[in-house]
Amino acid sequence: MTDSAGKIDQYRVNSEPYYLPAREEVMQFEAAYAARLPTMLKGPTGCGKTRFVEHMAWRLKRPLITVSCNEDTTASDLTGRYLLDANGTYWQDGPLALAARAGAICYLDEVVEARQDSVVAIHPLTDARRYLPLDKKNELLLAHPDFQLVISYNPGYQRMLKDLKQSTKQRFVAIDFHYPQREVEVSIVMHESGVARDIADKLVSIGEKMRHLKGHGLEEGASTRMLVYAGTLIAKGIPAVQACSMALVQPISDDADMLAALSNVVLTFFS
Repeated sequence: MTDSAGKIDQYRVNSEPYYLPAREEVMQFEAAYAARLPTMLKGPTGCGKTRFVEHMAWRLKRPLITVSCNEDTTASDLTGRYLLDANGTYWQDGPLALAARAGAICYLDEVVEARQDSVVAIHPLTDARRYLPLDKKNELLLAHPDFQLVISYNPGYQRMLKDLKQSTKQRFVAIDFHYPQREVEVSIVMHESGVARDIADKLVSIGEKMRHLKGHGLEEGASTRMLVYAGTLIAKGIPAVQACSMALVQPISDDADMLAALSNVVLTFFS
């Protein structure tokens, strides 16, 4: 449709997002996209899943529609609804319907946070049917041949709070993400924050120490994103210890003993 084609232009990734491959994820995603297989990105928060999808959309020259799911995300938020204006009622596609109609990649970030009816709504798009029922519009939307559905999922975090049902998980191929290897992560922190190598190296060392505390007082270790935030503050003139406190220590725990322990880790590298 011309209308969908016009709307989809705003979702094109026109410049290359910075991304350093950590393992075989680029090759794996390209193979999944070639077969139009729905794909699940599994890994901890802040390890680069969203940036990876942006990079792959640019690499594959496909528009990318991203939905940050939350507990208020309903099926209608994804598929669409009737709206009212001065001329009467009209139908507006939701992001999932727009992506399916126009042949974009639809990325549902932290899909497990969405309401269960939203998760069930994506099922017909994840098997051989590749259609989306728009019940309110009485339309069966057949997905464009270039459409692909991608979701992200944090198994460690969700296992304690929410989880995806097996009936949903088994509809996807999965690419496993971890924090980057040390040299890759140092390069990322340098590029994204603007700090020198010696500072980036210390930040990554702090991150590694904090990750060893996961399950021993911390629910999650320091993410690559957090290390970049700390580096960005340092590059803006904030003293390193203060920057690490702001970006790495205070956001990750409220426990006084843990905060003291993490502060001591920082002081080991930035005294």
